[in-house]
Order: sequence, then C-alpha cells, then structure tokens
Amino acid sequence: MEIKSIGVIGAGQMGNGIAHVMALAGYEVRLSDVSQDALEAAVQLITRNLDRQVSREKISAEARDAALANISTTLDVVEVARTDLVIEAATEQEAVKTKIFEGLLPHLLPHTILTSNTSSISITRLASRTDRPEKFLGFHFMNPVPVMQLVELIRGIATDEPTYKACLAVVEKLGKTAASAEDFPAFIVNRILVPMINEAVYTLYEGVGNVRSIDMAMKLGANHPMGPLELADFIGLDTCLAIMNVLHEGLADTKYRPCPLLTKYVEAGWLGRKTKRGFYDYRGDEPVPTR
Repeated sequence: MEIKSIGVIGAGQMGNGIAHVMALAGYEVRLSDVSQDALEAAVQLITRNLDRQVSREKISAEARDAALANISTTLDVVEVARTDLVIEAATEQEAVKTKIFEGLLPHLLPHTILTSNTSSISITRLASRTDRPEKFLGFHFMNPVPVMQLVELIRGIATDEPTYKACLAVVEKLGKTAASAEDFPAFIVNRILVPMINEAVYTLYEGVGNVRSIDMAMKLGANHPMGPLELADFIGLDTCLAIMNVLHEGLADTKYRPCPLLTKYVEAGWLGRKTKRGFYDYRGDEPVPTR
C-alpha cells in the first residue's frame, strides 16, 4: 500500500517534529491536539525550523513553502483517523495512548495503519486494544526529529509484513535509517540510553560528582556530544522516569530501579528544559546546575 496521507496525534516536541519531516517529504499531514494553542505553537515552531533549514541551505525556500502547505491542523479526531497512516505521539502514558486509539477506532478507514511513537511501552499490548493488531506498529522517532537519522520500527506479535514494509518505505522516503527492534521494554535505544542516564542520576545522588562534573566527565572522557544530565533535561525527566518504570516493571530486575532523586525532581515539577528547570536551571541567560 502506498501511503499518501498521515495523521499525527500530539503537537508537542515529538509530534511537531514528525509533522515537519513528513510534510517536507511530500506527505499530506493532519496534525491534531486537544489544544488549539498547542497546534498554533507547533506550526510556528515548524515554520521557524524550516526557515532555519533554508538559511543554512539545507532546503530551498520552495521546499519550505510546499511543506507548510502540506500541513493542516485539527481538533477533530475524525479528520486524523481518515488517513493512510496514523502516528500517535502523545505523552508517554499507556492509559492516554490507549484512550486515543479507542477514540480513533470507529472512524478509521479499512486500510489505515496505526502506529505509536512510544519510546518504551509494549506495542503488542497497545495493538491488542484496537481492531487491527496486524496493522499496528511501533514507529519510534528520535528527538529532535528533523536532525536525528534513526527510526526504530517495532513489530507487535501480530504485526503483518505488509504493514512493516509500508512503514519502512516511509522511513526511506524521509531519508532516514530504520532499525528493526523486537517488542521488549524500551526497545533498543532507550533500553541502553535511559539506564545510563539513571546511573548518572545515581552518581549525583550518591555524591560521586556534581551536575557539571558528571556531564563534563562523559563529554570529555567518553566523547559524548551532551552530558547525561543535560540530555535528561532535553528528553524530559518525566519521560526518563516513565521509561525506567516500564523497564523496572517489565523486566523485574532491580538494576532498572529509578533513582529516588529522579523521582523527586519529577515530583517537584522540575522536568528539564520544557519547565525551565531540571538538573539545570534555564531561566537565566546561561544554564546553571541545580546541584
């Protein structure tokens, strides 16, 4: 099946990035959210990011204009449902995602493929709550979507080969690279990455080093482009905690126990860049470590 129209549910950090790259690749994109303000902010951000690509000569002005013309926004789930491919990019909470899919079901076209951008939750379990588990796939983009080249494709137990191949063709049209992952908690990237971040938080919690020294050590000692605590702030501490909880519960191994300090930061509402405070305070001209 050739995919021409794509519905994206969730206009936040991941959703607007997915809409950006899909529209730039020539797909008709319908971007949805529960908030009109969120939709307007997403379109403004997509426009700024496309303008930046034009200024850096990554794309032409004509390509930018065509991409923006490919994007429409809606609060109506019916408009999103009646596309060839739906990508759910809501918050990393299974109950929220399940409710979204259940709301879509009465309105889907017979051939519509359902996917989730979840970074950790079972694809098989999400698919089982729909009427088309064979047409359900994990479609996990990396953040920031326009920059990062990898997309994880995760089959559930019932996902059929035509569904996988149709989504693989989309990844290839985007000019990105697909990694096929099995349906285990957190898949490949976050199974490796987020426990490393959690260990960095433990290192801070136990007083082995402060925020700045931990990040500097990994940047200069392991050649990481971003320190693990800085990266946690970029991802969102609530997302990191959610992934660690999925790993801890799904694999029943104490090595995946979330650090109590990570939990404390999330309980305080210090979620990183999106709240302007996490392991760094972003409210001034320069980020300042909070510990």
